[in-house]
Amino acid sequence: MTLTADIKPIEREFLPKDFTITTWETLEPYFKQLLEQPINSKAELEQWLQNSSELEAVISEDACWRQVRMTCDTENKQLEEAFNYFYIEIAPKMQPYADKLNRKLVECEYTKELDADKYFTYLRSIKKSIDLFREANIPIMSELNVMQQQFGQIAGKMTVEVNGKEYTLQQAGKFLENPDRKLREEVYMKIQNRRYQDRDALNALFDKLVEKRHQLALNADFRNYRDYKFKELGRFDYTPQDCFNFHEAVKQHVIPLVKIIYEEQRKAIGVDQLRPWDMDAEPEGIVPLQPFTNGTELTEKTIECFEQLNPFFADCLRKMNELKRFDLDSRKGKAPGGYNMPLAETGAPFIFMNAAGTLDDVTTMVHEGGHAVHSFLTHNLELTGFKEYGAEIAEVASMAMELFSMEHWDIFFKDKEELRRAKFKQLERVLTILPWIARIDAFQHWLYENPAHTAEERGAKWMALANEYSTGLIDYTGLEQFRPYEWQRQLHLFEVPFYYIEYGIAQLGAIGLWMQFKQNQQEALQNYINALSLGGTKTLPQLYEAAGLKFDFSPSHIKTLMDFTKTEMDNLN
Repeated sequence: MTLTADIKPIEREFLPKDFTITTWETLEPYFKQLLEQPINSKAELEQWLQNSSELEAVISEDACWRQVRMTCDTENKQLEEAFNYFYIEIAPKMQPYADKLNRKLVECEYTKELDADKYFTYLRSIKKSIDLFREANIPIMSELNVMQQQFGQIAGKMTVEVNGKEYTLQQAGKFLENPDRKLREEVYMKIQNRRYQDRDALNALFDKLVEKRHQLALNADFRNYRDYKFKELGRFDYTPQDCFNFHEAVKQHVIPLVKIIYEEQRKAIGVDQLRPWDMDAEPEGIVPLQPFTNGTELTEKTIECFEQLNPFFADCLRKMNELKRFDLDSRKGKAPGGYNMPLAETGAPFIFMNAAGTLDDVTTMVHEGGHAVHSFLTHNLELTGFKEYGAEIAEVASMAMELFSMEHWDIFFKDKEELRRAKFKQLERVLTILPWIARIDAFQHWLYENPAHTAEERGAKWMALANEYSTGLIDYTGLEQFRPYEWQRQLHLFEVPFYYIEYGIAQLGAIGLWMQFKQNQQEALQNYINALSLGGTKTLPQLYEAAGLKFDFSPSHIKTLMDFTKTEMDNLN
């Protein structure tokens, strides 16, 4: 099969070609039509599924564009109103129809004639949605969709002044790499103080989110939101206990390696005791890495890097560039973070990030580029539902791309020593992020198992977890007031609850693919493409198997992967 990024938008056959979503009144007739449409054969059922899929794609793309536009400019009230209108006036009215259409499919006498293998995960997901649906939750979900975006509006306004110039917090972060320790401390304190200003607003927002999420769970007959969310996220292949095992494995096999990394950093920058503003610092006389100057250059260099890996990967980004599907540079009024937004109807996704010219931005770009390739590989699957893959495989797409792409980072770093440093830092990040992932996940389990907690108890639990996952090598003296609120910088807690352990599971899969890549590059890339092309049509263990991986996050497997990563780091020294 020849891969091509010249994808075509879904050909509309059910909806008028010029139809756009404006009001519920213009959209509702299509739901009614699907509900009333008779199904008298397997062929008619398959056509009905195609029509449903087309409607889903059009609605999904419209909702996604509203979010993209709002996050690109959080200060534009019209964009905020358009987003809110969809989630207050349209989405709640769709949900009862969606439930009736799900039931129509499950109860249809011809559904059992569908290919059992092809439709297994799709129908499993439909049945899960039926199980979870409650009329009482519709207004709560609507409120949550709007409330969750308030985090971006609060964080998007955060700026600090350094040397007389205003910077977003993402832009200011590059000063933390500077060899000048006094400057690093000054900027670190400014960032912390700026976040601290909004701690009460973010705590109040989070209190409301926890309360409403807990009510969703109770309404759906779950004891807590954790159990509800596991089902909603389709975590059919692992349990909370598996997550706890992952946390323990990180403590046993990752934190000892992180201690070595931190001790090496302390020696490299020549300090007696590491402080938080020392963690990204370069030694005296070493200029911080500057892989690009602006978003345009970042795009061009990433395309060139992907071209060396696989021309199809590069073509995906070229197509997105042609369609103006990038917003990369950091600026005031832009929401924090980065994402790849799949666009179900037109196919080519949108990449959003806050680039400031650092190595982390290169990592983010190739990470989101991996997601983009995944979007392209699944666009031609028959149904929109087939393209709805779990985050555990989605993040393998992005994290494996981070590691694969290092093979061609000479495009970003012409100097051999700079290239070595960049690769080494990336591998450090692969290891040092795992304790943070485990800590955020453990925090979420506690938050929703104890929904009546106070803001003070929340801060105390965060600090208790800080001690559990500590290397003991960083001195936080004098910073005690900030630490109980560190969690507030993690967007996922506000906007996509429980979406975080996936990064840990996927990091293991990504390292496994990288081990393959080191043995046979073409075979590893083919395994990667094979697995991603399946979308959500297979179970998670089957998707990992297609990639030549074990779906396993036991301590022994994690130790094997950590040892491999440590060896690769040693080879760079």
